[in-house]
Amino acid sequence: MSPHRPAVYAALLPGAALAALLLTGCGDAGELRAAGPTPTAVGPVRLWPDMPPVTAPPYDYGESDTARVPGVKAPGDDVHRVDPVAVVQAEVAAHPDEYSGPDGMYQETAGRIRECGEAPRRCPVMTPYYRDLTGDGRDELIVGIRMPDQQTGLRVYMPEKGGLTRIMSTVDQVVGVQLAGRDLVVRVVSAGIPGYEYRTAWSWDAQQRSLLPTRDEIVRVKPVPPGQASPSPSGGGA
Repeated sequence: MSPHRPAVYAALLPGAALAALLLTGCGDAGELRAAGPTPTAVGPVRLWPDMPPVTAPPYDYGESDTARVPGVKAPGDDVHRVDPVAVVQAEVAAHPDEYSGPDGMYQETAGRIRECGEAPRRCPVMTPYYRDLTGDGRDELIVGIRMPDQQTGLRVYMPEKGGLTRIMSTVDQVVGVQLAGRDLVVRVVSAGIPGYEYRTAWSWDAQQRSLLPTRDEIVRVKPVPPGQASPSPSGGGA
């Protein structure tokens, strides 16, 4: 008898027959055995259940801001046929006075982007990458832009209706970027906690039609020095 069969039969037998089966078994190493007590499932406990609902909208950080790139064509909705420098130049030309927000650009960086054709070595637009981040079978264009103060701008463009739509834009002190499946994982230095870094996974949201920061974590990247114990987590309470 197959050692896997009794478990299948046991799920289908009534109580008496199941008891008999447990007593007799099959006479081999595959007979049913008790796995011990099952731990009680503990559900989440809601703290401060009488907190009033939020009525004022939160501050808009622009996570879901998208924008059509003006004047740029993507033949066949293929981002591989698009010049990434021309894409960033088109955005700079469309928003010459924007220094913050998703279209923001340092004045120095914007100047160098305009001169990429004449001075390619000084061009801050980094080598592009391509990956299907939306799951529609077409690659997106992932662009990095070097900026002052060790900052890096990250922008992602989706091919759509013969052109490009920007579905992500962020600027930070980036120490690394990784592709994990269809997620873009951005690693950022932590200024307030030495030895740690922030990692944010940007994922496609079909409702917002943009990449959203869906997971954030703080990760220790430097080992604890010998002889120095890690701080114990402390809980708060009144």
